[in-house]
Amino acid sequence: MTTKTFDCVAMKHRGAEAVARRLDGKTPEEQLAYWQERTKALRDRQQARRHAAHRPENHPAGEQA
Repeated sequence: MTTKTFDCVAMKHRGAEAVARRLDGKTPEEQLAYWQERTKALRDRQQARRHAAHRPENHPAGEQA
């Protein structure tokens, strides 16, 4: 039998609770602004990682990204 060292469901619940606390008491407009800002931040991080993954110094000689 394996020992579970990471509980994905518990992590998801903690994240949802944290977001709920951040949004508690905010108007629908403020909530929309929050999600727009967080979406932009995520897309920016994804783009930065994509660019970093395709830099030649991140691949051994002869390997393609």
